This record gives sequence, structure tokens and C-alpha cells, in this order.
Amino acid sequence: MLKDSNGQLHNKIIYRKKIMTVVAGCTLVFVLLFARLVYLMVWRAEHYSQLATELHERERSIKAARGRILDCNGVVLADNRTVCTISVIYNQIQDSEEVIRVLCQELALSEEYVRPKVEKYSSMERIKSNVDKEIGDRIREYDLPGVKVDEDYKRYYPYGALASKVLGFTGGDNQGIIGLEVVYEKYLQGEPGMILTMTDAKGIEVEEAGERRIEPKSGNDLCISMDRNIQTYATQLALQAMETKEADSVSIIVMNPQNGELLAMVNVPEFDLNTPYELSYEPVVEPTAEEKQELLNQMWRNGCINDTYEPGSTFKVITAAAALEEGVVTPNDSFHCPGYVVVDDRKIRCHKIAGHGSEDFVHATMNSCNPVFVTVGLRLGVENYYKYFESFGLKTKTGIDLPGEAGTIMHKMEDMGNVELATVSFGQSFQITPIQLLTTISSIVNGGNRITPHFGVRALDEQGEVVEEFTYPIQEGIVSEEVSATMRDILEMVVSEGGGVNGKVEGYRVGGKTATSQTLPRGSGRYIASFVGFAPADDPQVIAIAIINNPQGVYYGGQIAAPVIRQLFENILPYLGI
Repeated sequence: MLKDSNGQLHNKIIYRKKIMTVVAGCTLVFVLLFARLVYLMVWRAEHYSQLATELHERERSIKAARGRILDCNGVVLADNRTVCTISVIYNQIQDSEEVIRVLCQELALSEEYVRPKVEKYSSMERIKSNVDKEIGDRIREYDLPGVKVDEDYKRYYPYGALASKVLGFTGGDNQGIIGLEVVYEKYLQGEPGMILTMTDAKGIEVEEAGERRIEPKSGNDLCISMDRNIQTYATQLALQAMETKEADSVSIIVMNPQNGELLAMVNVPEFDLNTPYELSYEPVVEPTAEEKQELLNQMWRNGCINDTYEPGSTFKVITAAAALEEGVVTPNDSFHCPGYVVVDDRKIRCHKIAGHGSEDFVHATMNSCNPVFVTVGLRLGVENYYKYFESFGLKTKTGIDLPGEAGTIMHKMEDMGNVELATVSFGQSFQITPIQLLTTISSIVNGGNRITPHFGVRALDEQGEVVEEFTYPIQEGIVSEEVSATMRDILEMVVSEGGGVNGKVEGYRVGGKTATSQTLPRGSGRYIASFVGFAPADDPQVIAIAIINNPQGVYYGGQIAAPVIRQLFENILPYLGI
């Protein structure tokens, strides 16, 4: 009996120890859980509160106001208009039929379009963007649960088609598509904001919680060198020339040859920047979607920088400068023009069939005599000519601050024989862009400094403070100052007494060069008439080029393009205080 009692006692002790162990373990777990709870509730409370808020917050983006584009006088060329974005939230809609009716009525949309969006089970469905503010306000007044009207911004261009291919436009997301709008995107775009709305577990908005806003940051204003008055007048002249000569298109560029600031760039026909996806003409046959996009791409092209052409006799300025710099010709060198020149087995004619007879190099330039320039080009030789072609910057792009600049299309040096050299010497058998030609001639007449053509001058913040002043490279000494001065004198004589006399402006010293080039294929009867002029001839402050594509009737550059620049200069030289 004693033994049994001791055994029972021993078992009780073991049992109590197990109970105590379990109790101790539970106590430890409880203490740890309590400590964890205190930690989460005290030290991590803010973190988990934020997570809970984010779980029940619905986000709606607010577009930032895009920076404006201002001309050199502060005139606004690209601005913003307040518009609205209409969206629906499925879980918050109480009367879907009423919502569908109102949106169809106010937004002029079909029920087939609206109904699937309203009945779609999603966190938010956008119905329409860029809605006029007046319409957005009307929809807001219906006070329909589940319908959201958020104010937004849409790009607006006060002058419609003015400088359309330079300024460019934005897409539905307010991002730049072409032109300056896309090149300076990082300055113009701004930072979007957010509207945060509290919802319950079902996604229904908690009215008592209200809304939280993260305000957007507006983009920077872009100040450009374009002068709206000069751009407007140049556009009028281009349209007049296109209509009068029944031409396919007309381009005009106006630039400061000393620093590369562009005052105007015209490519008519232009298009309305406020409706960039509408063709500027009615096509004969309704195009497919792909065909329409190709037509739009052509409509948006900036011929001054995107397209190349054979420059013709305006390129003789480059040949003359290279020959004078190399010393293979002087202004007084004598030549004889019988009306043609034979190079290898090729007979190359002068535009004057009877020939110019005896003439010095200055008069050969005034007469735009092909045989003389062929002779001078051959004196330079392929290697030297190619050397100047490269040193003048013609083998590289100008670096203009517009997208899609085309490069020069030129023979490879190893493929360039005497005939190719001869034709290049007077501006044929290769192609360059109008901006490349104007930039190179500017660099020859400004003292010999290769400038970079550009529009961007500076970026400003909302307070008008300068964010960034843009700078552009200059390559000095592409020709000597002596050669530059000689070229200015020769080109002034071209206008005062030679083939460019129709570019003469009363009371001003103007230099320039005409050109008439035939487009490929030869014999097509299609020509390009052009004229480059600068003033004052002794100290150029403005330079301009006019290019008339496929004029009907008279097609000589000296007769139809030079008068365009004359009229331009007659108006803008006094305006600029020159």
C-alpha cells in the first residue's frame, strides 16, 4: 500500500510540472504576442495605417499644365485650355440607365459605346477626355453617383496653322508629338498630380472622408527666337507665291547669321495645330486608316529640315568660298564661256546658250555661269573639294533643335570622278536640306564661323525665373575673314548688278544668290526656284531663303524667288531696326 501511495504522489508531481510548463509556455506566448501587438500598435501604427488607407484609396490622375511656348517678344504661341475627363466607377453607380442616358446626351456618344463602359466591372472606366469645360460642368450638375468629372488641360494654339511644322502638337496624353513640343518635352511636360478618394470594402466612396489632392506641378515655359510678326508676314508671302505660281509648296527660312537664331520658318501648305488629325484638304477618294496616317505624316513634314533637294546655283557660294580659300582662283581671274564646257566625254551647257564670252570670276558669279564654276571645281580637284565639303559641315547635320533632320546625300569620294565633281560644283547630282544650305552660307558670310541654327533660347519657371539658358556650338574659322569679306562683296554685286537684281531693296545693301534647279528625273519639266539673300551686305544681321517647288509658267529663281525675299526684307529690315 505504501508503494502504491508513493507512485501516485510521483505521478501527481510529474503532472503538475507538465501543467506548469504549459502555463509557462502559454504565458511566454502571450507576453510575446502582447509585445508584438504593442510594437505594431505603437511603433508601426503609422505604417499600417498608411497601408490601410492605400488599400481603400482610389487614385485619379490630374494632368499638369504644360509649359507655354513664347516668341521672342513674349507672345504666346502655344497655351493650355481647361477641359474635363469624364469617368465612371462601377461600384458607385446607383442608376446605370440614367448614367448612360446623360452621358450619351451630353457627350454626343452612342449607347453602343457608352453602355459597355458603364456596365464594365472595373475600378474606373474613362468615357471621354478633352471634353469642353462647359459640358463637364453640366454633367457635374446632374450629381450622378459613380460619374466623375475631373478638370484637365488641353493644348491650345492661338494662331491655328501659324508655324505648325515648327511648333508641333501634343497627343491625347498631352505629350509632344512633333516639332518643338517633342524636342523640349522634358521642360514643357510638368509633373502630374493625383486625386485620392476613400472607399469602403465594396469600393463605394466614403462621403465623410472627402478627397485628398496631390497638386500637379506645371511645366516650364519655353522662350524661342521666332518672331510672330515675321513668321506671319513670311507665311503670307509664301501663300501668295504658291497661289500665284500654282506651286506644290513654298518654304521660307529667316535667320540671324551671326548666332543661328531662327526668326521664322515657313512651309506652306501648313495645317491647323488645334485639329492636327484632320487633313488640310479633301481627298478625292476616302482613304483607309493606313492611307490616312501616311497622308497625315506627309502633311506634318517640315520640308526645311526633313527633305533634301538639289540646291542648284545657290550652292555656287560654297564652291566659290572653297576655291578662294584654297587659292585656286582670285576675283580678277579671267575665263571664257562659249556656252558649254566639255568634261571627259560629257558636254555641260551654260544656261545662256550663246555663252557669256570673256568674264572675270566676279562677273561669272554675277552671271551664274556654269562652265566657269565647273572649271574652278576641277581646279580644286576631288580631294580638296571633298575636304572643304566636310570642313564646311556639309557632311554632318546642322544640329537644329527640331526632330527628323535629314543628312546630305553626297557621292563617296572614291566614286567621285571629274563629271561628278563638275556637276557638284554648280549644285547638281547631290542633295542637301534648305536649313543646311542656309546655315553654310551664313557661316561663309558672317566672318567664317559655323553656327548652329536653333529656336530654343531659354526655359522659365512659373515665376518667370530662368531655369536654363540654352547654348549652341560654334565652329570658328571655316573660312578666313578675308575670304568671307570677299564673298560678301561678290554676292552684293550679284544683287546690285547681276542675276539677283530682283532681290534689291531700296536704301539697303543686300547680298544674295539665285538658283533654278531641275528635279529628277531630268526632262520632267519640274523645277525648283530659290533665292538666298542677306542684309546688310557688309555686316549681315539677317539672312533668308525662299524655295518655290514646281512653279508653273516662269520658273527662274531670279524672277520669282528673289522678289519674295525683296518684299520680306522691305518689311522686316525696318521692323528689326536694321
